[in-house]
Amino acid sequence: MDISIIVPLYNEEESLPELYDWIERVMKAHGFTYEVIFVNDGSTDRSWEVITELSRKSDSVRGIKFRRNYGKSPALYCGFEQAEGDVVITMDADLQDSPDEIPELYRMIKKDGYDLVSGYKQKRYDPLSKTIPTKLFNATARKISGIKNLHDFNCGLKAYRKTVVKNIEVYGEMHRYIPYLAKNAGFCKIGEKVVQHQARKYGTSKFGLNRFINGYLDLITLWFLGGFGRKPMHMFGFMGSIMFMIGFIAACVIGADKLYALANNIPQRLITSSPYFYISLTMMIIGTQLFLAGFLGDLISRSSSGRNDYQIEERV
Repeated sequence: MDISIIVPLYNEEESLPELYDWIERVMKAHGFTYEVIFVNDGSTDRSWEVITELSRKSDSVRGIKFRRNYGKSPALYCGFEQAEGDVVITMDADLQDSPDEIPELYRMIKKDGYDLVSGYKQKRYDPLSKTIPTKLFNATARKISGIKNLHDFNCGLKAYRKTVVKNIEVYGEMHRYIPYLAKNAGFCKIGEKVVQHQARKYGTSKFGLNRFINGYLDLITLWFLGGFGRKPMHMFGFMGSIMFMIGFIAACVIGADKLYALANNIPQRLITSSPYFYISLTMMIIGTQLFLAGFLGDLISRSSSGRNDYQIEERV
């Protein structure tokens, strides 16, 4: 099979028939063998009935229904598990992503050799309250992930080589960082394509401004896991050792100063009356705690069942 198209959705009953007709026209025009996997993320409208009806009319339509709303990342994870096409395309169900982009995305994966191609909605039809935070968010994601050529990490329209989606785990709200997840898994040939962004035709957006706050927290998590997930002692142990040594040296200086004053009969207040004593003591305690956190993290990492799960591309 050439292409698997995964469409996560929540309350999009009006757009689904139009979206599938559009996809079908494009697939037939280019002679692709394909499947469309609709993942119904706990919709409360008639979305599942529409998907069921489409599956009766076409053998190319498959559906997954969640019992409740879990989020976009779980929907993509389940879709990736079921995908059988050589190239996997993800797109939103709100008709803001154009199926006309699919042939070129497919070509970039198959002919140009990309592992992943992300869409870039250069011209957007969103309000400023959404576009400005998006630009800041993407700038931060580029800096931390090191993927300098991507301008729109959160674009729903993406294309993947099949091996990519079978070797990454999308969880929580990490769908925003699938290129970063792919890079951490060893798939480094990541490209971008400018795609058409269309104004929403039906319904309203299902995402609020809180996604930007959650997005930054998830980005920090990925940065830490990517750099120190398998070696937490390298970070916490280093920081703890530095803090402990600074605190210890400061305490020694305070003690030496007190001994010098006593030896020379110089009046001086008690060590415990100095705020520097408590600052140095606090640094030593925090340093010890950080070191122990790294040590315990290393023990947990070493006992993990997946500690030796390495991505092997091929054997001879």
